[in-house]
Amino acid sequence: MKNTEHWIPTKYELRNGRLRASRNPKFVSVSSRLMIDITASFYQKALPQHACGSLADMGCGNVPFYLVYKDLVTEVTCVDWPNTLHKNQYLDLECDLNKPLPLSDSQFDTIIISEVFEHIAEPEVLWGELTRILKPNGKILVSVPFLYKIHEAPHDYFRYTEFALKNYATKNNLRVLELESFGGLPLVLTDLYAKMIVKIPLAGNALAAFMQWLCLWFIRTRLGKRISANTGKAYPLGYFMVVEKMG
Repeated sequence: MKNTEHWIPTKYELRNGRLRASRNPKFVSVSSRLMIDITASFYQKALPQHACGSLADMGCGNVPFYLVYKDLVTEVTCVDWPNTLHKNQYLDLECDLNKPLPLSDSQFDTIIISEVFEHIAEPEVLWGELTRILKPNGKILVSVPFLYKIHEAPHDYFRYTEFALKNYATKNNLRVLELESFGGLPLVLTDLYAKMIVKIPLAGNALAAFMQWLCLWFIRTRLGKRISANTGKAYPLGYFMVVEKMG
């Protein structure tokens, strides 16, 4: 990773030891906090368990998880699309993730690919390439949205069910260690409503933030836990998965 001395937190921040979405609207819109808060909790738990050795951060953007994994690994390689308008100072490699990657076989112990696969027009190619560059017994940490708005259009191609994710893993000789849906109707509906009411002049951001807080409080109650558990499989907001390359 280049220019580590200039790295600053963007999408994620640590608050009282908990990884969460940045509260700076420059980095994360108020209406997206709920999804990002939940995703953050998975990575904060999984990275200390699985990240080690040489790590590739695929579709890395501003390398938002660096604050979590920087002390867990020995080397970081940042990979992302070319961007002629806003050069990424952390990038080690610019390339099209739909095509064969200019990286060596069995090069990495750990790969992170967070909220990237929905933007990949040729996912079969990328799954094969990630498997190729991963060392035997290496891990890939994946997160994808499901019941979530179209974003980064026109480069938003797919939504994946747990069955599709398992299928890609199986076809590439990857063993599924973790695969968890997150969501349920309370979270999905709150995310949708927050994205609508945030557009209300003056009060929108405050209303969206309050609705998200209320939802998080509700799903911790007995009733909220039951509704989330009963609807989580059918109405996922997204998925988090960890797979291992079999030796």
